[in-house]
Amino acid sequence: MKSIVITFLLVLPCLLFGQSLEKESLKYLGQPRPGLTPIKFASDLVSLNNQYEFGSVFSSNGEEFYYAVDMAGKAEIRYMKLNKGQWTKPVVLLSDKVFSYNDPMLSPDESKLFFISDRPLGKSGEKKDYDIWYIEKKGSGWSDPVNAGPVINSDKNEYYISFSNKGTMYFSSNRKGKDERADSYNIYTATTKRGEFTQPASLGDSINTQHYEADVFVASDESYLIFSASRPDGYGAGDLYISFKKADGTWSKAKNMGDTINTPGHELCPFVSKDGKYFLYTSCQDIYWVDARILDKLR
Repeated sequence: MKSIVITFLLVLPCLLFGQSLEKESLKYLGQPRPGLTPIKFASDLVSLNNQYEFGSVFSSNGEEFYYAVDMAGKAEIRYMKLNKGQWTKPVVLLSDKVFSYNDPMLSPDESKLFFISDRPLGKSGEKKDYDIWYIEKKGSGWSDPVNAGPVINSDKNEYYISFSNKGTMYFSSNRKGKDERADSYNIYTATTKRGEFTQPASLGDSINTQHYEADVFVASDESYLIFSASRPDGYGAGDLYISFKKADGTWSKAKNMGDTINTPGHELCPFVSKDGKYFLYTSCQDIYWVDARILDKLR
């Protein structure tokens, strides 16, 4: 009997380790993990040849996935979840016959899903400029969409939201532009005070230029920013750039992420998983991912 107990105690750690490895392998849609060369993400399920996908976001545990799909010029947000060892098929979370829903991003505590939409403020009306909205988890469902309010939203477009762990929001807007020119988009940040957003401030000229800057992702600890920009030194229609926080709290001059990431097409919608392991982004209308160690090469 004693030998049986000893054998069990010896085998138990191996069993638990095996279960842990199996659970880990199921995260991120159970996809083969990428190396330092970007590969298309879930090409048989998400990044399909006949559609345009963008705005890919995983929950912190890697077991929930949100992304947007362009449907003939109108975007909708889809959702997948790991449930009892199986990933659900994509289900439509936010969609409308007229209005778009895109750029999903979870709040730091993951109780809210932020996004942008051109829907009207009321229950009916015509398309308007893009505002930042959110839905809030309510039991097993979600609340109705809530506009983030006039402090954050302007009478022009607000695009792509991300958050630091402290709840500071980063986003882009053409609020100071005289018209819809692409080069009028810049990146802004807004802190929170007593649960409300403060007046947004434009980032400095190490980030914002006279060219187009949008689709910003901030690291949880605000140690770096990745954003999409269209600049003369770029490789294509829009490239991804990175900037690192310096010791004095300012941002380093943004650096093009190079031709490993950027192509003659358009790169946008950057996202780094909460565990810091994977970097996802949209390239040429599909979602790609790569080992996030590639960011260290750019410091």
